[in-house]
Amino acid sequence: MINLRACKNCNTITDLAKCPKCGGEVSREWQGYLVVIDPEKSEIARKMGIHAAGRYALRVK
Repeated sequence: MINLRACKNCNTITDLAKCPKCGGEVSREWQGYLVVIDPEKSEIARKMGIHAAGRYALRVK
């Protein structure tokens, strides 16, 4: 089973030891799973400050 982690800076979900988008620290403690396909049309992406398509956590500890 893959252990997914979320970036503490940009909330990107990854299986790597560092965030591939911003290079930030990742955490195994996160909640919620959001897939953004079109960030320009997504109101949730706008509210979260997401500008790129991808997988994101709603909350990261």
